[in-house]
Formats: sequence, C-alpha cells, structure tokens
Amino acid sequence: MSQAQFDVIILGAGLSGIGAACHLKSSIPGIELAIIERRERVGGTWDLFKYPGIRSDSDMVTLGYDFRPWTDTRLLADGPSIRQYIEDTADEYGVRRDIRFGHKVTRASWSSKDNFWTVTAVKENSPQSEEVSFTARFVYGCTGYYKYEAGYTPPLYGVERFKGDVIHPQHWPENYDYSGKRVIVIGSGATAVTLVPAMTDKAAHVTMLQRSPAYVVSVPERDLITENLRRVLPEALTYRLARVRNVVLQRAVFDVCRRAPKAMRRVLLSAVRRQLGPNGDMSHFEPRYNPWDERMCAVPRGDLFQALREGKASVVTDHIDSFTETGIRLKSGRELAADLVITATGLDLQLLGGAEYHIDGRVLNLHDTLMYKGIMLEGVPNFALVFGYTNASWTLKANIANAFVSRVLREMRRLGAERVVPEDDEGCVAEENFLNLNSGYIRRANDRLPRQGTKQPWQNLQNYLLDVPALRYGNLHDGYLRFYRGNRRVSPSAVQRVACLLAA
Repeated sequence: MSQAQFDVIILGAGLSGIGAACHLKSSIPGIELAIIERRERVGGTWDLFKYPGIRSDSDMVTLGYDFRPWTDTRLLADGPSIRQYIEDTADEYGVRRDIRFGHKVTRASWSSKDNFWTVTAVKENSPQSEEVSFTARFVYGCTGYYKYEAGYTPPLYGVERFKGDVIHPQHWPENYDYSGKRVIVIGSGATAVTLVPAMTDKAAHVTMLQRSPAYVVSVPERDLITENLRRVLPEALTYRLARVRNVVLQRAVFDVCRRAPKAMRRVLLSAVRRQLGPNGDMSHFEPRYNPWDERMCAVPRGDLFQALREGKASVVTDHIDSFTETGIRLKSGRELAADLVITATGLDLQLLGGAEYHIDGRVLNLHDTLMYKGIMLEGVPNFALVFGYTNASWTLKANIANAFVSRVLREMRRLGAERVVPEDDEGCVAEENFLNLNSGYIRRANDRLPRQGTKQPWQNLQNYLLDVPALRYGNLHDGYLRFYRGNRRVSPSAVQRVACLLAA
C-alpha cells in the first residue's frame, strides 16, 4: 500500500470539489492538496447524468462559481455545458494536476495521537483493485449528496412481466434510441419535468405518471437583462450584479412562500393555469402541500406546458397497481401502454460517498452528530463538508463554505494549532435532520443524516443572506469551534483577533 501526505484532501471533483480546490489554492499560499475522484473525468453529477435534456434546476448565475463568471445567458443550462464549465475552471486554476482519478474512497480514519487523517481508497480500474492511502491534516468532503451506484426505485410490482425497457435516469444507456416509442416517465420532480418535453422530439408520446403533483414554475429561457448589461459593463461586474439580484429575488420568493403560503399558492397555480390554456387539467398541478415545503420544479419558457398543449405529452395522476406485458395498470383500473418506462423516482441520499469514517478507532455515525454552521460536524476534528442549499442554488452555499474552511485553515496556521473541532457542551439537540425539507428522498435517509440543534451555531439556516456575514466574517472563536495544540486549547491574542478579522 502506497501513501502520500497533504495539508488537505478534497473528496470529489465535481462542482463543489473543483470550486473548493480553486478557492483554497488561491487563498492559502503553498497549500498542498489532493482531490480524490472515483470517476475518470471532472464534473461529478454533470458527468454522470446523460439522460435526454439534462439541465440545471437552478439559475446558472448563482449555480456558477463566485470567482469565475458563467458567461452564457441561459438561465437553466444543459448538463454538458455545465461539465465543460467545471473542467475549464479546473484547467484555468491549475487544479487538474491535483486530482487522483479512478479512486474510490472506502475508509477515512482520524488519529488524535498523530493529528492527521488516513484516507484509504481503491483504484477501481487497476487489475488487482490496488489499495492506496493518503494522509492529510484536514479532510474536506465535496462528494455531493446521493449514491452514484444506483438511484432510488420503489417496489414495482410485476415489472418482470413488462416486455419493454425500464431505465432509471441516473444510468441512461449511451446512444439509447427511443424513436417512435411510447414512453412513461414515473415521477413529478425536476428530472421528470425535464425528461418529458425533451423526449417529445423522437418519442411517439410521453406520459408523466405521478402519484401527486408538484409545483412547476416557468422561467425565461435567457437572462435578457444581464445580456444587455454586458454591452456596457465589464463581465465581472455584470456577473456580480446578476448574482446579487437573483439571490435577493430567490430569498424574497422563499420568504413570501413561508409567510403567506395560501396567497403564493394562488399566484403559482394561476401562472400554471395560463400556461396550460383553457383546456388544461389543473388537477395534475395542484400539490397537497404548501409552496417550498418541497423543492419547486423550474421549466424554461414553459416547455413542459407547451408539450402538453400540443398533445405530444400528457400527465396522469394515479397510483401504480402493477406492470403488465405492455405497460402499467393503475389503481383506478386504467392501463397505460408503453414501450419504455423511465423511473424518475428520485435519488438515494448518501453523504461522504458511502465510505466508513472512524475517530480514534470508533465508527462515526453521522446521525449522532450535530452540524456546526451547516459545514462541520460536532466532535469530528479537522473535517468539513459541503451541502448546498435546498431552497436556492447549491453553489451559493459551497462558495461561502469554501471561504469559511479557508479562514479556519489560515487560523490554524496562525495559532500553530494541530486540530480544530466543534464541541457542544450544552446538548442542544433537536430530533430533526439539518435540511428543513419534507421531500421523500430526505425522509427516507433521515437516519443517515446529521442533526441540527435548537440554537446557533448548531442550526442550518438555509439563508444565504445570513450565512454570508456569519461564514465570511464571523468570529471563529465563538466558544464552540475550538483549536488545540496537543491537548491544550489555544486562543488568539487581542492582536491576532484583529488580524483574523482583517484577513477575513
């Protein structure tokens, strides 16, 4: 077993991991880091998913990095364009050389005696699946939030009788031809509302089969305001202005949904009614829950509604009784004929890539830990992870998480600290996960998620406008985040405190 030592190991070379590497290398001179990536290319989610129409479900101005403008004016970009953006960023900032491709992390172990992590990985493409290990003072988890091996598929009774194809979008076959096929897409989330209009170009007909409706919001295809501003303002300034506008707008909509859910429900459903036209069936777009109890689905220029108006697609709201040889029988007794069934039924949530984590020989159970500021784990030394916002763009949280981790690492250097660990002496535990949503994929994984507390800094705010000052500029020595040299806790002098604030 070979071994290499680093200051920081970043797990994952997707949108979060590449952003983290770029930020740390830019803000901490001389830092030695490695990025461990299971796949053979950068991109993460945007390299894995290949289904028709794959695109972002957040606007690209806020999904892009804060340090490198997204220059396309499409609000929702396609998957290949996003992957190329990540790859170009890795090349521009020189972090590609730090990536260890084809390594699956199986275990990470912290030693308080030595004050470092040992990360064990398997080279999956080597003839003997060679095992290698890396040591680092700090581990930064940027692996995303779901299991790459397989998505979530509920029990499908009688599926073995079906003579057609059954595909989960997470593993779309390369060059799969669905021309002339009758397609059923099971689901009502972001993947389903993307697939349905995208497949009407070749399919004979596409049916979205859902158990219950979700909120679907039509957004413009292009950001015309930003497009016009680019003609008179520098690119960097235009990008920053657009980010500020979109952040404020997103937050305002979310807050209104929370404070006046009935009024916002009327507004959202009224917009859907206009998109469907006079003959549209609103029963398929009237959720039983309030706006933003679950994530909303965005569709560019109303493409889903256009496909419905033109008769190329349809929506059915019912429960599956069983599969038949030629399609699906519903609880209502109706049968839907199909040649292809796509199970857009969600993801299987998994943090940290499914690896085992040990603290001084003790297995780490994430559900036993509290999240500190939505980034670090209570009682886990020299460790942080990225989990983006559920009510805004993922990368907004990733960007400020990177800034916070960078500040922590610089403070460790300044103090000569060997470890940093969030510690809770007050037992402020709430019996809920840290994501604040009721979506099915979150409920299914509740026992695998860290929890949040009853007060700060153990609550996950899900609010960029509050997180920015707290994470970029807040006091690192708040009594809960503790720095140690050996067994002795170290704190900054008054001069060092001022220097720390100025450096932020």
